[in-house]
Amino acid sequence: MSLADTRYSTRRRKLAAELASQRIDAVLITHLTHMRYLTGFSGSNGALLLRKDLSALVATDGRYTTQISEEVPDLEALIVRAVGTGLLETLAEAAQQGPLRVGFEAEYLSVSELKALEAAAPEDVTLVPVSGVIEDIRLTKDSQELTKLTEIAALANQALEELLAAEELRVGRTERQVAADLEYRMRLLGSERVSFDTIVASGPNSAKPHHGADDRVIERGDLVTIDFGAHLRGFNSDCTRTFVMGEVSDFAREIYETVLEAQLAGVAASTPGTALKDVDAACRDVIEKAGYGEYFVHSTGHGVGLDVHEGPWAATTGKGELAEGMTLTIEPGIYVPGRGGVRIEDTLIITAGAPKIITPISKELTIIGS
Repeated sequence: MSLADTRYSTRRRKLAAELASQRIDAVLITHLTHMRYLTGFSGSNGALLLRKDLSALVATDGRYTTQISEEVPDLEALIVRAVGTGLLETLAEAAQQGPLRVGFEAEYLSVSELKALEAAAPEDVTLVPVSGVIEDIRLTKDSQELTKLTEIAALANQALEELLAAEELRVGRTERQVAADLEYRMRLLGSERVSFDTIVASGPNSAKPHHGADDRVIERGDLVTIDFGAHLRGFNSDCTRTFVMGEVSDFAREIYETVLEAQLAGVAASTPGTALKDVDAACRDVIEKAGYGEYFVHSTGHGVGLDVHEGPWAATTGKGELAEGMTLTIEPGIYVPGRGGVRIEDTLIITAGAPKIITPISKELTIIGS
């Protein structure tokens, strides 16, 4: 058995053990991210049926017959278009041996999909909603995951550095042009796609945390926030930097230095055993003391992995503590409507000591075209 197969079977074993404690005999996985996490299958239509004895069956449609045999060689594959209902129908024989409790992913199933599963379930099968079990397993990354996350972060970082070196961020260009150039550079370096729509927010648009990128022309004196990420082999990156164009006002300098101080405090707080709400507080306290608390309008950070936004969550309502092997972004911001905003974001890997920053682009106040 290959290393990859061992990794996936280990994850399935953890899931089966968790479900056994809930008296669940089998679980149906239909969320594609979880399908990939538990089997390695990367197609756009697939499902997994995992029993408590660790026997498992995967399903996909005819487009992926070859792909699933290559990516999931250790499991039997069912080729059928309706993957979820198809797997439930295979339980008919087992159900004759006695009633079965079969879990389904409550957060990822529509009402119509649930009705279809209920119609396909054998008479002795009871469908049971399951929440958060796989997400909890995914919180801590293995060495292979951390390596891939580090690699894709480095790729995206290089793209931004090349963009700046080529002076493609400059006065007179539009936000959309800068975003397109950055995405093109990430593609050239090997990214399969972006992790999310690239944000290039200039001037008053920088006061909008999730502005996007439009046809506004970048002007001298603007704050420009660039939030970007690349995706490769299932994994994502996430990083934000804010620049000043040509000249820096007292306002821009003040909020930049405040956000940087808050961001550094959040990084320093990100150690094993620290409560997630305390990581958020480390950033928020700095901004509140500077008088800008009302302008920090989002949480401090999130995990990055197969999803670009996943647990853990560093927020005022954050639950749990950091542990070695988790990832976390630290991304405080100040957004003053009509004037501008600043966000600085790193992605961290939590280690036994200080966190490892995998987005090590300079965070010093950078004036472009001065």
